[in-house]
Amino acid sequence: MIKVIIRLCLFLFCVSSFGQLPEGFVYVNEIIPDLEIELRYYTENNFVGKRIDGYNVNKLILTGPTAKALKLVQEDLQSKNLCLKVFDGYRPQTAVNHFMRWAKNLNDTINKSTFYPDVKKEDLFKEEYIAARSGHSRGSTVDLTIIDANSGQPIDMGSVYDFFGMQSWVNYNGITDEQKANRQLLQDIMAKYGFNNYPKEWWHFTLKEEPFPETYFDFPIK
Repeated sequence: MIKVIIRLCLFLFCVSSFGQLPEGFVYVNEIIPDLEIELRYYTENNFVGKRIDGYNVNKLILTGPTAKALKLVQEDLQSKNLCLKVFDGYRPQTAVNHFMRWAKNLNDTINKSTFYPDVKKEDLFKEEYIAARSGHSRGSTVDLTIIDANSGQPIDMGSVYDFFGMQSWVNYNGITDEQKANRQLLQDIMAKYGFNNYPKEWWHFTLKEEPFPETYFDFPIK
């Protein structure tokens, strides 16, 4: 734990001093120019209902190896007339801190009906929907879905992105066969190019060989 804190502090110092991406990180549109990006935490369309601290532009940042692996996924999908759409990638610790403050304010439930209708806000910590650290802050985790290449519309995954509940579990049975097949397609193609899934979130994937497995970064997205 002490090593993690020291590393985090060092990167905070470096980024604030030089005002650029840390070594090993890239803007993903430079690697995948045609990637559809909608950072939900740069918008009000998220479980908090406000733009989240640290998200200053709609630019996807990831570690270099993660971006390169994602490019292979995109190219494979395009051969099927499909594409990726990304909702989140690198997430500053500042944003995680914003989530923590929001979760403690039990009166702020503006988007409860959409994102956590069956979970009491006071239980979000206990049920691990909100935590003090996020794998996203290591820079090799992405939240995404698949869209139709012609229409740009997402294929049906059976729940909205960032839904807090069993409906988001990869193996949830209360969805249609088509929705199950769509989830499996996403699982298979991400695994093919080196990503592990978090089984309680069909959209959440982390590069198996992530370059910073113990380091949590806090530079802003700008």
